[in-house]
Amino acid sequence: MTRPWDVIGIGATSVDYVYRLPELPAAEGPCSKIRIASHRVSCGGQTATALAACAALGLRSKFAGVLGADENGALVRDALVRRGIDVADAVVHDGPNQFAAILVDERTGERIVLWSRDDRIALKTQELAPALLASARVVHIDDVDQEAAIQISQMASACGAIVTSDIDRVTDRTDDLVAAVSIPILAEHVPSAVTGEADLGRALRKLRRPQHRMVCVTLGAHGAMVLHGDVVHHEPAFTVDAIDTTGAGDVFRGAFIRGLLDGESPQVLLRFANAAAAVSCTRAGAIDSVPDSRAVTEMLERGQRSTAPAR
Repeated sequence: MTRPWDVIGIGATSVDYVYRLPELPAAEGPCSKIRIASHRVSCGGQTATALAACAALGLRSKFAGVLGADENGALVRDALVRRGIDVADAVVHDGPNQFAAILVDERTGERIVLWSRDDRIALKTQELAPALLASARVVHIDDVDQEAAIQISQMASACGAIVTSDIDRVTDRTDDLVAAVSIPILAEHVPSAVTGEADLGRALRKLRRPQHRMVCVTLGAHGAMVLHGDVVHHEPAFTVDAIDTTGAGDVFRGAFIRGLLDGESPQVLLRFANAAAAVSCTRAGAIDSVPDSRAVTEMLERGQRSTAPAR
């Protein structure tokens, strides 16, 4: 079967109101009132940023999730189109697009995300045709609409697509979503929260299902880990002077998909994805921070990796 799309993404988009601060706020004391150093508006969202990374790295990419009918929805659509992402099958709902207020610490690049998503832009599974899912080599989902994500993952797998995920919250349906995808890619806190195992290697083994090709967890400044077969691979992060970590995990996932489709080994795949995430941390914004292949290659060639052990 010829599949015209390397990746179809279905999930969150966002307009981000980014505020750079001398340090992150606290409820009491001198940091309870902080003057904003600078601010900007940019586009992001888990799936939108991952797709932007896929497109920048040369993959044929399509967004088939929901956009709001407001000005922010139009901003996101334009941002995706400018980056070569097809939006012909995007669904527009009569409601405001997701948005976020993001507080960035100027010293470290670390951020706090405060987000809002109207229930009216929740995806309904029947809005997607199985034939669309069958047209992709990879279908990438996130967990903003968990019930729809579970059903879409099952439909896409039945069509022969690989399903990758961005899972960063824990609910009573998280385990079902993990089981529904081909390659779960999880935020650092998720494996232990779902399994009760403090050791990440044991947690990944406990999460693994027979249909999983790999199980991956991102570790922020400590890199990433993947369970492939019976072997746990860990790759440390690249050491950079971060100015904004917003979207780094999403960029990791986009680069992971590129390495996956290139047939890379788990360790090479992780190293490539870590390098892409590191480049994104040296740039402001989410979608605006995505690197192309040249920037990732340069990071791989000159980047210094952290010696922090896997946890």
